[in-house]
Amino acid sequence: DYFPPICDANAAVCSGSNCLVPPSNFNNILSLVLSTVLTVMLAFVMFAMGCTVEWDKLLGHLRRPWGIVIGFLCQFGIMPFTGFALSLAFDVLPVQAVVIIIMGCCPGGSGSNIICYYLEGDMDLSISMTACSSILALGMMPLCLLIYTSLWVSPDTIQIPYDSIGITLVALLVPIGFGMYTKRRWPQQAKKILKIGSITGFGLIVVIAVVGGILYQSSWDIDPALWIIGTIYPFIGSGLGFFLARFTGQPWYRCRTIALETGFQNAQLCSTIVQLSFSAAELEIMFSFPLIYSIFQIVAAVLIVGCYQLYKRKCKGDASEDSETPYLEEGETGTGKIKALENGGFELHENSSEMSKDNDKNTRF
Repeated sequence: DYFPPICDANAAVCSGSNCLVPPSNFNNILSLVLSTVLTVMLAFVMFAMGCTVEWDKLLGHLRRPWGIVIGFLCQFGIMPFTGFALSLAFDVLPVQAVVIIIMGCCPGGSGSNIICYYLEGDMDLSISMTACSSILALGMMPLCLLIYTSLWVSPDTIQIPYDSIGITLVALLVPIGFGMYTKRRWPQQAKKILKIGSITGFGLIVVIAVVGGILYQSSWDIDPALWIIGTIYPFIGSGLGFFLARFTGQPWYRCRTIALETGFQNAQLCSTIVQLSFSAAELEIMFSFPLIYSIFQIVAAVLIVGCYQLYKRKCKGDASEDSETPYLEEGETGTGKIKALENGGFELHENSSEMSKDNDKNTRF
C-alpha cells in the first residue's frame, strides 16, 4: 500500500505519522564560526593596542609597580568581596551566589584595554594590569573561591580551567608584543593600524554582546535578583576601583585606567568555569549571569567614555593637562596644590641622565 509522505523532509526515521527529526545544530555551527571570526578580530585589536605601548614605560611600571599593586588589590580584594556582599544582600540561591563570586574572582578582560584607549588612560598600565591579573589569577582565584564560596559549596566542586587562562594570556601577550615591535620599527604605520584597530575593537565589544544575547536567548528568563546584581556590579566595581586609586594618590588618568581594569572582568572565563563545575539543572538558573554582566560592563564603559568626552569638550585644556600629570617627589607642590603621585620610574632615569649631562657641562666650564 502507498502512503503519501506526511513526515518532515529532514526526518531520519519515519513510521506513519510518527517521525524522528534530528535536532538542529544551527546554533552550534553559528557559535563555532563566530568564535573563530571573533578570535581573529580580537587578535588584530590586541595587535593594534600594542601599537600604543612603549617598552620603556612598560618597564617603568614593572620596576615601580604602584599602579599594578593597587589594581591587584581592586581585582582580587574589592571584586570578590563585593560579589560576596551582593549575594548575601539579595539572598540568592547558593549556585547563583557562587557564579556571582566566580565572576568577581576572574581576572580582567581584554575589552578594558580597548576602552582605556578611548578614555585616554595609561595604556601601558592597562595592558600590564591585564597581563599580571591573568598570571596572578592562577593562584588567587582558588584562594578567593575557597574564602568566599565555602559558605555555599565545597571548594572541590569548582573546577578552574588553567589551560583556558594560559591560552588567554598567550592570546593577549603575543599580539601586543608584535604591536610594540611594529611601533618601534615602523611608527607611522603603527598610527594607522591603531586608528583601524581602535574602531574595530569598539565594534567588536558591541558585536560580542549582541551575538551572546542571540545565542543564549533561552536563558534570559531568570531570577530578577541576578538581573539587578549583573546591572550594578560593574558600576560598583569600577567606582570603588576609581576611589581607591585616587585615595592612594594616583593621577586622574591612572584612576580611570584602574577603574576600568577593576570593573571589566573576563566573563568568558567565568562561563567556562560554570560549565565545567555544575550540572545542566543548575546551569539553567545561573548560566546567563556572565552574559548579563558582560553586557552591562559594556554599558558602564560606554557611559564612562561618553561622560569623559563631554567633560573634555567643556573643560578643554584641563582634560589634556590631566593626562600628562608631571611627576613630583613627595613634598613638592605645583600651583598651590599637591599633585598626585605617579609611577615615574622611567622618568627618573631620563631626568638623572639629563642632570648628569648638565653637571658635565658645568665641570668643563
